[in-house]
Amino acid sequence: MQRNLDFGSEADAPIINATELTKPGGKIDPDELRARIEEARGQGQAMPRVQFELWRDLTEARLDKYLTSRITFLSRNQMQQIIDAGGASINGKIAKRSTKLKKGDTLRLAIPPPPSSDVIPQEIPIEILFEDEHLIVLNKEPGIIVHPARTELDGTLINALAWHFEHTSQGALSDVGKELARPGVVHRLDRDTSGCIVFAKDEETHWKIGAQFENRSVDKRYLAVVQGRVEPEAMVIDKPIGPHPSRVKGYREKVVVRHDDLGKPSVTICRVRERYRLHDRIVGDQEFSLVELELKTGRTHQIRVHLSDEGWPIVGDTMYGGRAFVHEGETIIARQCLHAALLAFEHPKTGEALVIDAQPREDMRQLIEVLRLGQTQELNVSQTVPLVRFGL
Repeated sequence: MQRNLDFGSEADAPIINATELTKPGGKIDPDELRARIEEARGQGQAMPRVQFELWRDLTEARLDKYLTSRITFLSRNQMQQIIDAGGASINGKIAKRSTKLKKGDTLRLAIPPPPSSDVIPQEIPIEILFEDEHLIVLNKEPGIIVHPARTELDGTLINALAWHFEHTSQGALSDVGKELARPGVVHRLDRDTSGCIVFAKDEETHWKIGAQFENRSVDKRYLAVVQGRVEPEAMVIDKPIGPHPSRVKGYREKVVVRHDDLGKPSVTICRVRERYRLHDRIVGDQEFSLVELELKTGRTHQIRVHLSDEGWPIVGDTMYGGRAFVHEGETIIARQCLHAALLAFEHPKTGEALVIDAQPREDMRQLIEVLRLGQTQELNVSQTVPLVRFGL
């Protein structure tokens, strides 16, 4: 489910009245509802809306919980993403997932079409860090998304892997997630984040590695260059993260630190590896820090939000307050300078302890080289991986 969706105008959308499909006992036949939705797709330019009219107060029920109980073929996570993207309304006004419901409300929910499950093999270069008959680990390039979404159906790592298995290697990705066009995807990295990412080749491997991520037994280490002088040398950032309160385009894609019922526990360990003071003849002296991040939870944009909230946005991360790195008038790096440097987990078949590391991409290495031309303070922080291991 992709959050940045174009639902079209609600006024132009075909409306499916859920009351007509409600069976004795209040249940809605999911197959019949799906059939109505597919029939309605060709009737208008906007996505079909399912409409509910409340005949009694439901003051204890949140919008997302209510709609998930009524439209059972959408998971709660999928439902929340549609709502967060502006796809739900109450009495004609865009609604939030936490909105409480009352008698007389008219609810409408846009139903996006499912992404195609057909993956087109494409010859896209990939860097393989580890591969056997059960799994494959890549060093992801920045600028590429992991799997097809509604607005980007090709040019993804899944397309690249389909080509790899067809022409270079053997096997295929697991069928887990295939119906959502994300076969074999155990975890994800943002488009502009580079580094280690693992895919499963069979269902058993997929579930077992997925369980390690869920149980937080996977060691995930990231490197980032941030703006400012990070202090102290090591810290735990323990701040809950949730959706941005604004649903306006440009904000609804973001998450923020929030201390209410929508904030989910999020913990990042931050260790300073190097600090820099660099003189620029145009902007003067600037301070930057190279930090190592260890994730204890895996929330969307967690590292980016935590660092920005502390006052140290990642270089190039314009969504969360960062800016491109320009030195003496030359742009060195414009994307977010975040790299998944290391993954350590137990091989789901052999039980072997796998420790896989990935060297940062050329633009990030060049940035660090430029920063080291200035005043550099090297720090020795315990429980860190030597930077030389990553070619730094």
